[in-house]
Amino acid sequence: MISELLQAEFIDLELDAGNKQEAIDRLSNLLSTSGKVRDQKHFLKAVMEREKLGSTAIGAGIAIPHARANTVKEVSIAFARSSKGVDFNSIDGDPVHLIFLLAAPIESGSLYLKLLARVSRLLRYQDLIEDLKKATTKEEIVQIIASKE
Repeated sequence: MISELLQAEFIDLELDAGNKQEAIDRLSNLLSTSGKVRDQKHFLKAVMEREKLGSTAIGAGIAIPHARANTVKEVSIAFARSSKGVDFNSIDGDPVHLIFLLAAPIESGSLYLKLLARVSRLLRYQDLIEDLKKATTKEEIVQIIASKE
């Protein structure tokens, strides 16, 4: 479940990032500080390599950057909301306001893919997106996601 992996300490409701790399760096720092990611620079490099293949911005102001790396201890998710938006080279050209960063160990294969698919499906709900934009606390973010799972 996404809501079980997304802990309050992995949430930033006031992300102020000037670009995609800075946003991903700040989110990966949340996972690194908690010990979920052992080497933040290595993980950041893996995520940015994945971004070179194509933007993980899926439109509607949402991005799901992700990577598997041998420096990730366990499958983890971080979330950030940016009021001004971040340029993620989105397919619709719009800035991204909601970012879900997925981190997984190399050997997590199917679990990683299932989690990515689950997050993508969850973000099809427009009411969920609006609720995430309006939430005032980190705990509320987790509750909103749990209510739709």
